[in-house]
Amino acid sequence: MTLVVGQTKVAGVKIIRHIAEMQATATALKRAGRRLALVPTMGALHAGHATLIRRARACDAATVVSIYVNPTQFGPQEDFNRYPRDIEADAALCAGESVDIIFAPLDAEMYAGNAASTWVEETALAKRLEGERRPGHFRGVCTVVAKLFNIVQPDIAAFGQKDFQQLAVITRMVRDLGYPIEILPVPIVREADDLALSSRNRYLNPTERAQATILWQALSAAQKLFATGEHRAAPLQASLLRTLQLVPAIRLDYAEIVSAATLEPVTDVQTGAVALLAVYLGQTRLIDNAIF
Repeated sequence: MTLVVGQTKVAGVKIIRHIAEMQATATALKRAGRRLALVPTMGALHAGHATLIRRARACDAATVVSIYVNPTQFGPQEDFNRYPRDIEADAALCAGESVDIIFAPLDAEMYAGNAASTWVEETALAKRLEGERRPGHFRGVCTVVAKLFNIVQPDIAAFGQKDFQQLAVITRMVRDLGYPIEILPVPIVREADDLALSSRNRYLNPTERAQATILWQALSAAQKLFATGEHRAAPLQASLLRTLQLVPAIRLDYAEIVSAATLEPVTDVQTGAVALLAVYLGQTRLIDNAIF
């Protein structure tokens, strides 16, 4: 289904497409004494997004789910054009979770003239890992999230821990720019076989889908080794790599153990450190992580 300008409801959920209307609605809700909770998404919603929505709704706030496939966070060879878009299915999920508003803005308003001359960029936590391999990605993420914060005026915003670096970058941006917003980190939601839920999982063919479970197996093996008392990063990282190599089709992008505070590599792994994985299966790039 294509969402058309002027369409006000899909699956019974109020749809707002224009920035001015969203700002006016947010202002009216705040004047009425309501708090606002934002769940930023690119659509293709799944049970992981539903968990984000439930976490936001538990804060006794009017819940806004933004659905916007942000062009500025995709690289030239990435999947912007084929990224799944299904506003009717997304709205049905939102209706089932009692979402108050879907904000699905227009490209022409979010990026006037299909371009932007003003950017928001975090330069400490965004420089490595995803930032290094996807140049410009976090500049696009920070810019669109800052726009959404300015438009929706949330008191609370929920982000998933599957995108661990993104969560860290947005949390730092909120701190540094003084946004009066509480960031809610929401744990990873997994399938029955422990594959982390992701909108990109639908790109996997049946063979790749079965092979993808090796990510959690690798993370789990490293956690078990840590639980035996091994706190040296090198053996723990070697464990990650050994397990991933059990699936020859896996192409490694990175497998690192880092400080949760700085995202820099550690040599001595303590409780709270994070193992981060990024791999390719076929043409699909998957990420996952686990906190020791």
